[in-house]
Amino acid sequence: MIPIICVVGASNVGKTTFLEKLIPELGRRRYRVGIVKHDAHSFEIDHKGKDTWRLREAGANTVVISSREKVAAIRRTDGEMDLQVLAGHLFWDEELLLTEGFKRSHFPKIEIFRAAVEASPICTPRDNLVAIVTDDPVDSEVPVFSFADVAKLADFIEERYLKGRRKRGALVHMDGKQLPMKDFVCDFLVGGIVGMLSTLRGWKRPGKIDIHIRLGEE
Repeated sequence: MIPIICVVGASNVGKTTFLEKLIPELGRRRYRVGIVKHDAHSFEIDHKGKDTWRLREAGANTVVISSREKVAAIRRTDGEMDLQVLAGHLFWDEELLLTEGFKRSHFPKIEIFRAAVEASPICTPRDNLVAIVTDDPVDSEVPVFSFADVAKLADFIEERYLKGRRKRGALVHMDGKQLPMKDFVCDFLVGGIVGMLSTLRGWKRPGKIDIHIRLGEE
């Protein structure tokens, strides 16, 4: 299951600024990182009159705009999607998913804290707080890193959440949620799929295989 870590803190405390330093540090270690930013309001990326807006207004449930460099999707939802569901749908190629926000989730949290912005940290270990980033004195039960300690925080994340993420393996998502698998089940699944596909015309051993299965209603 892809690790999910929420970077949280009070408004205007510098979460985005710190993520701008942490993501490249993890990238230098050759980890692929995904990011989800929480928006407490109803954001809008397609504006009235634009083609994507017109197509969505016409009744399309999902609208995708694609170019040679990037792709964006606008999808109607009945409520806010669970982070694990988002991870299952959108982050197949990443070893780590970071979020900006989601302080009320149950996932591990790293809090960015400045005493000039908030009197005390907004999370505790009971909220699954695993680390604090601050230059202010703070009484904490979890590890504390300074704003200059980006590499040390990356070490902490790597040691605790990323060991063994690059080994041969398989990810299985059922209705958007990733299923946990023991090593022998993973090896059996990968070996069986590769063995069957290798008999097909045009087979060339790839680095990754994507298979999507839709089961019809009974």
